[in-house]
Amino acid sequence: MALSGMTGFARQEGAHGGWTWAVEARSVNGRNLEVRFRAPPGFDGLDRIAREAAQARFQRGQVTVGVQAKRATGAAVAVNTEQLERYLSLGQPLVNAQKASPPDVAALLALPGVIETSTDEDPEARAALEEAMAASINAALDALKASRQAEGAALTPVLNGLTERIEGLVKTAETEAAGQTAVIKERWVRRMADLVGEGAYEDRIVQEAAATAVKADVREELDRLGAHIAAARTLMADKAPAGRRLDFLMQEFMREANTLCSKSATTSLTAVGLDLKAVIEQLREQVQNVE
Repeated sequence: MALSGMTGFARQEGAHGGWTWAVEARSVNGRNLEVRFRAPPGFDGLDRIAREAAQARFQRGQVTVGVQAKRATGAAVAVNTEQLERYLSLGQPLVNAQKASPPDVAALLALPGVIETSTDEDPEARAALEEAMAASINAALDALKASRQAEGAALTPVLNGLTERIEGLVKTAETEAAGQTAVIKERWVRRMADLVGEGAYEDRIVQEAAATAVKADVREELDRLGAHIAAARTLMADKAPAGRRLDFLMQEFMREANTLCSKSATTSLTAVGLDLKAVIEQLREQVQNVE
C-alpha cells in the first residue's frame, strides 16, 4: 500500500560560518496544499526554496516550515539606519492619526533589513550560508514526508478493515433484500383482506405487490456499493495520492446507503442500512487523514 497521511513532524539542525540553526517542518490535515514559512529577518530568500520543496513533495495538507537561526557571539552587527528611517516614516502618519501605537524598539529591529551582520556584507558567504540552510530545509521536508508515509502505513489496515465491514454489510443487505418480495406480497394480502375481506382478487394483490416491489428494489444500489468497494481498494493500492478521490467516493457510498434505507420495505434491511451508514461515516472520517 502506498497511502500517505497528512500529519507529521520533523526537525533538522545545521551549522555553517559561525551560524547555527534548526529547521522544523510540520503538517496537519488540509483540503488543499498550503505552505507557510517563518524565518528570522534577513532570510526571506529561503521562503521560495521552502515552498517549492514542499510543493514537490506534497499535494495536500497545511505545511509549516520554521527556521530558527543564531549567530555566534561576537559577530559584527550594524543597524541599517536608512531602512529604519523608511519604516518610521511609513508608520508615523498612523501614529499621528492614533491608528497605531508608537513603535517598539525590539519590533523595529526585527523588521527585515534593519539588522545587518558581517555575512550580509559578503555575498559569497551569504550564498553559502543560505545554501546550507536550504539543504537543512530539504532534509527536514524529506523527514516530514517519511513521517506522513508512516501515518499512511498505520491508516492502511484501519481503512481495509472498515472496507471489509462495508462489504460484509452489503452481502447481508443482499440476503435481506432477496426476501422483500415475499414480505411485500404478504403485506398486501393482509391489507386487501382488511379492505374487501376474503374476496380480494389474487391478480390485484399481485399487481399491487409487484408495483411496490419495483419501488423497493435495491439491486442497483447494492451493485453500485459493490463497485465502490472495488474502487476504494484500487485507490488505496495506487501509488499516487488518493485522498481527494477517496473523499469523493465516500459521498457516493453514503448516497447509495441513504437510497437503500429509503427503499427498504423491511425493518431488518433498514437495520442493515443504518449499520452500513455508520461504518461508511467511520471510513469517511479516516479518509480525511489521507493525502
